[in-house]
Amino acid sequence: MSAALLTIGEAARRTGVSAKMIRWYEATGLLPPAARSESGYRHYGEADLHTLRFIRRARDLGFSVDAIADLLALWRDRDRPSAGVKAIAQEQIADLRRRITELEGMARTLEHLAGACCGDERPDCPILDDLAAADRPPTPRPSRRGLSGRGAARRAG
Repeated sequence: MSAALLTIGEAARRTGVSAKMIRWYEATGLLPPAARSESGYRHYGEADLHTLRFIRRARDLGFSVDAIADLLALWRDRDRPSAGVKAIAQEQIADLRRRITELEGMARTLEHLAGACCGDERPDCPILDDLAAADRPPTPRPSRRGLSGRGAARRAG
């Protein structure tokens, strides 16, 4: 094997992305298919490692897979205006702020319920009573989407 090509394990170690996630990123198209050895093992070059670090950083910032695909397309297009990139970032900021608001609401609810619970040897528990209440609508869960769909960056810029 050439010194420039790395196994999936070494690529995972150098980028902080697990081998399982590297295979998944390939399957979803975020990462191009890896070069293969005669025996079928994946091999990665420096450009692949750079892309994996890009994906990892974007995931660390909470971007969805669709948003990352859009960002990667913009990153690879050296002639693109930065407006599309900024639009994706601003949408992510808004999504993060929405999720923070939802999480703070959940924390307040749980603080109230925990404060109402005696936490003693008795079986009465307002926390469990609230969870079992059939007449309450479900608490909204924080969104993980990031973008409304692929291509938003291309439409925005």
